[in-house]
Amino acid sequence: MSAETIAPSDEAGLAAAIASAHAAGTPLAVWGNATKAAFGRPVQAAGAVSARNLTGITLYSPAELVIAARAGTPLAEIEAALAAHGQHLIAEPPDLSALMGPGEGPPTLGGAVACNLSGPRRIALGAMRDHVLGVRAVNGAGEVITSGGRVLKNVTGLDLAKLLTGSRGTLAVLTEATLKVLPAPERTATVMLRGLDAARGVAALSAGLGSPYGVTAAAHLPEAAAPRAGLGAAATLLRVEEFADFVPYRTARLAEALASFGAAEVLDHDASLALWRSVRDARPLGAAPEDAVWRVSVRPSAAPQVVGALRRSFDAKLFLDWGGGLIWLAGPATEDAHRAVAAAARSAGGTYWLMRADAGFRAAVAHLPDEPPALAVLTRRVKAAFDPKGILNPGRIFAGI
Repeated sequence: MSAETIAPSDEAGLAAAIASAHAAGTPLAVWGNATKAAFGRPVQAAGAVSARNLTGITLYSPAELVIAARAGTPLAEIEAALAAHGQHLIAEPPDLSALMGPGEGPPTLGGAVACNLSGPRRIALGAMRDHVLGVRAVNGAGEVITSGGRVLKNVTGLDLAKLLTGSRGTLAVLTEATLKVLPAPERTATVMLRGLDAARGVAALSAGLGSPYGVTAAAHLPEAAAPRAGLGAAATLLRVEEFADFVPYRTARLAEALASFGAAEVLDHDASLALWRSVRDARPLGAAPEDAVWRVSVRPSAAPQVVGALRRSFDAKLFLDWGGGLIWLAGPATEDAHRAVAAAARSAGGTYWLMRADAGFRAAVAHLPDEPPALAVLTRRVKAAFDPKGILNPGRIFAGI
């Protein structure tokens, strides 16, 4: 970030800085530690505000399964506090520093919520948005707004917390978030099938997710991706997390249920933790520094079709998460490759995000599909309500707003 960045140490200072920019009509880039600066269109702004100095856990009630922290609090700090009480963040938010670049500090709670980032557990227990109980934020007029609460059961009225989760600083700057948490599992294990292609791999993942054995993550690593996760051949992976006494039974029964796909191996607790951390952080992708990176979301049954189309179009590096519903993809940063990604997603009734590329390429292409006209009108109205002069992260998601 530049010398023009304002990084107040409290919410009042942030509100004053945004109110001043609103009065002057000065566009502002919005960051935490800038670890996701390449995610979205480049922002053209005269200055910037950062929530990086708004740090600290403000509430933690292990008995109530609730934690609240200021937006600049490093995720690692929150995870450590939870681990000390045998709890964890449900959405398993990834650390994409290796993929997106290191930024100016560690990933923060505000960044994870603002980008609605979720890891492998999303397929079983929901996205980050599903676990945000409440937020505090400053809108584009410099007004402090609150939504939701700090308990699991509350009457919120209009749930602005869900709206702001995933808005990437275009509606308001998050200053605090309250999350629901859960007890961490005592034991983790992974049932692994070797050598399957994408079609058979997705079929196995679907069978595992449809079984009664409590699968909480399901990924397929093709032959090129598997070694980057410490595995040899193509690997189809299903995670079981439970009380320690239950895991051997569940993994054994799951392996039996998947016997038609081949003999299964079972990875133990430590190996599983390392493996799923790698999948969570997209390390098996192996994107070169010059590659563009996309995330394609489709119904799992359509994933093999999309994988085939992409591989026919260019030298695609990829792997599948969320039971096949999420395709991590890297390839040349060219308009031809981008058109191929958009076409493959569209033909499968899915969508895509351009996650990483140089600023020129991100400015030249649509980094997600255009909204239907009626939805685009609604998007502009919501933006105008929160940010009347359009000063917060202008153009970050859609050009012109």
